[in-house]
Amino acid sequence: MFATIFRSTAIAGLALAMLSTAALAGEPVLRIAVLKFGTVNWELDVIRHHGLDKANGFTLEVLPVANKQASTIMFQGGAAEMIVTDWVWVARQRAEGRDIRLMPYSRSVGGMVVAADSPIRSLADLKGRKIGIAGGPVDKSWILIQALAKKRHGIDLAKEAEPVFGAPPLLFKKGLSGELDAVINFWHYLAKMEAGGMRRIVDVADAAAELGLDPETPLLGYVFRGDWAEDNPALASGLLAASRQAKDILRDSDAEWDRLRPQMKAEDDATFRALKDGFRAGIPGTGAVDMAGAQAMFALLAELGGERLVGKATTVEPALFHLN
Repeated sequence: MFATIFRSTAIAGLALAMLSTAALAGEPVLRIAVLKFGTVNWELDVIRHHGLDKANGFTLEVLPVANKQASTIMFQGGAAEMIVTDWVWVARQRAEGRDIRLMPYSRSVGGMVVAADSPIRSLADLKGRKIGIAGGPVDKSWILIQALAKKRHGIDLAKEAEPVFGAPPLLFKKGLSGELDAVINFWHYLAKMEAGGMRRIVDVADAAAELGLDPETPLLGYVFRGDWAEDNPALASGLLAASRQAKDILRDSDAEWDRLRPQMKAEDDATFRALKDGFRAGIPGTGAVDMAGAQAMFALLAELGGERLVGKATTVEPALFHLN
């Protein structure tokens, strides 16, 4: 914990130094703290490589951190204007009186994979099986898959299977080695696992649709304070424009992905294609968020995840999503 805070403080000091230099040059700076190996770095790299930040009136400063906790510390401490996280966390913050908003970034979600030769063919086959789950007991993918198992087969996976919680990289390795019967992981790890020969038996987007939810609901976004957006409307709208332009490039240009490949850690062509296709599939639409769909998803997550997941939040407010 102290080491994390120390690293975060050191990064914050560097960020402030860069901000001061840019301020002297008259350049508005937007600092974003992100996981150093997160897939959002691909989009941010495109923004900076093509000068989309400058073209939209700001300078983007990317502050890499080791874990989600470190990015949250930097955001709450004012060392970064933005982080990337999910809207359930934002709803929790708003319920506690903080005007935090989210600009949709991705609707990519995870799923569950098993070994190619596994006898597991459906969720009903998971009774007594060891399931690796990234994100902890209130991971949103795990919650939706539990709801689907109950709907399809009337089984409670939390009680009738053996959940094993762990970090995404560890579950990635244990899944490929056969130490786990099934794995629920973040989408980019799943893409690598499938490229390594594993087989998907549940896609969370499909699960959401079967549960009557809107799979188009964006789950992740750029998160920032409402007062910052109101004080810096050009910066907020500039990032939105730059993000959309970067997504257009990533959606349409295979050459851009070839340029990004060294930082994607794709060890073979199958993994590279899976990561590229997965990112493209997660690009959200540019229209308004379906609030009825978001509210329905929140209600299910709140019912199954409880206060441990949603905190004091009871609803998803339209003001949570910042779209202009």
